[in-house]
Amino acid sequence: MLEANHIDSRAGFGLPGRPPRDPDGIKCMLCSNECVIGEGSYGFCGLRETRNGKLTHLAGTPERGLLSWYRDTLPTNCVGEWMCEGFRHPGRHNLAVFYESCTANCLFCQNWHFRRSSPYKRKTIGAGELASKANPQTFCVCFFGGDPSSQMAHALAASKRLAQRGVRICWETNGMMHPKLLDAAMKYSFKTGGCVKFDLKAFDEEMHLALTSVSNRRAKDNFMRAAKRYTERPHLPLVVASTLLVPGYVDADQVEKIAGFIASVNNKIPYSLLAFHPDFYMCDLPRTSLRHAEDAEASARRAGLVNVRIGNRHLLNFTSG
Repeated sequence: MLEANHIDSRAGFGLPGRPPRDPDGIKCMLCSNECVIGEGSYGFCGLRETRNGKLTHLAGTPERGLLSWYRDTLPTNCVGEWMCEGFRHPGRHNLAVFYESCTANCLFCQNWHFRRSSPYKRKTIGAGELASKANPQTFCVCFFGGDPSSQMAHALAASKRLAQRGVRICWETNGMMHPKLLDAAMKYSFKTGGCVKFDLKAFDEEMHLALTSVSNRRAKDNFMRAAKRYTERPHLPLVVASTLLVPGYVDADQVEKIAGFIASVNNKIPYSLLAFHPDFYMCDLPRTSLRHAEDAEASARRAGLVNVRIGNRHLLNFTSG
């Protein structure tokens, strides 16, 4: 049933139901889906196409970013807000860069509208032009979406230019990019005082597949890869983790497993538990209850983490147990 929902949820946007595995296709290595794309077909993210025997990048290159952007006045609703240096600079802003593509297919996606965006119909923007949007009041940039993992070449090219202008580089990602691309992202975050925020959606593979249709093995490996660098800059966290508390799916047990995984590397890594509101293919679910959130927080601390916070409290259901 869930697999059918995943396929159905993508069909209306012209996206492949599953990462393609055409035996005669060309393999894309940019993310953990490693799509093998046949002639005239698209990769799972919708931005790679095999055309005339060559892999064509419709967007996600330094010259072509499929995205929207806006200035978000600080302090803002950042996943790592309680440890974010930006909170000390009220009145300045974050350059929020929303990539309109993704490497996963979350049935609970709360930003699902990006799927309506097409590299054929929507004007793209080059990395240089995006970087030019920064001004003296730009304190930081956050690449999110969708997910930047599907357009890393563009984000990294923009990061290089923004870092030269003294802008802090932050990422909010599912962690599915190629490890070498993660290393490059972390280099800019470390250099500028930014951070990489990993959205750890579930711990168990089966649960992750049910919710997102893709494996979380690369996400776990990449998180471990990044988290091992936490001690290089302990005074200003380089790595932050978060989990959306989806009722009936991501319960205290899943959170305890995720927290234990995080704590196995460093128990001081900040962990934000986010309230869910019904959207996309999970409109029939309730909002996260206060009890659910508090139970999850207790589980995370029981697993050994010392820096845990319930985020998006304004979305919590305070009337339901």
